[in-house]
Amino acid sequence: MTSVNISVGTSAIGRSPWVMPALTKSIERELGCTLLNRTTRRVELTAAGHQLHEEAKGILAAVEAGLRRVRDADRGVRRLLVAFSPGLHVSEAIRAFGEHHPEVEIDVIPARWWEKDLPLRDGRAQVGFLRRPFDDTGLSVVPIGREPRVACLPTSHHLACRQELALADLEGEPVLDTPTRRRTTSAEEKFELIASGHGIALVPLSVARTYSRPDLTHVPVTDLPSEEACLVAPTTTREPLVLAFLDIATTALRGAWCLLRQ
Repeated sequence: MTSVNISVGTSAIGRSPWVMPALTKSIERELGCTLLNRTTRRVELTAAGHQLHEEAKGILAAVEAGLRRVRDADRGVRRLLVAFSPGLHVSEAIRAFGEHHPEVEIDVIPARWWEKDLPLRDGRAQVGFLRRPFDDTGLSVVPIGREPRVACLPTSHHLACRQELALADLEGEPVLDTPTRRRTTSAEEKFELIASGHGIALVPLSVARTYSRPDLTHVPVTDLPSEEACLVAPTTTREPLVLAFLDIATTALRGAWCLLRQ
């Protein structure tokens, strides 16, 4: 369970610590479930509390996105919000789109690997350049290209000198970000753990190149399935800017993809 620091939480939202217990109990009565396990020494989230915490993050993100759209409308600003997976370069598409629509402001939003499609669902992004796998329910997907995955290892690893590997060579290795192993929250954390000898990772080649460093090496894995990169937008979108971006970005990114892999 996750411990809850009432003082920090109340300070963050500008409430007195004495107000929060009453507010929490009121919410629990409204929902008909217990959100916190309380003892004299600590307070922890229940399963219901964890779920409410996750739901609230999406709700708050959606509210923030809505308020931003309201402010943009008031200022007469046209804005496009583009999410992207680590290691994927969306800049080529943004430049091409900017040549046709110089009046549009574009914001980019990193999509975390364990919730790649979430920015498209909670309103933080209107279109994404993402890697599969992700839940594509309710999303239109335009394939851009595929790339191999490699084993990222510390240079001191006994397999680091190999020219190529098979999955059988990695049997028994502590692979990060698998169901039975440690889940990292960022690429930086992942590669820091690898460099310090706390595991290896199977990552797309472009990610390994993006985070290249002297104490890491990457080796092709011949029987590891490649990953697909694609443009993604909600199937319900009818926004002219999003449709125009998808059209321009498809051409730009497919061209750049072919050039990079020649």
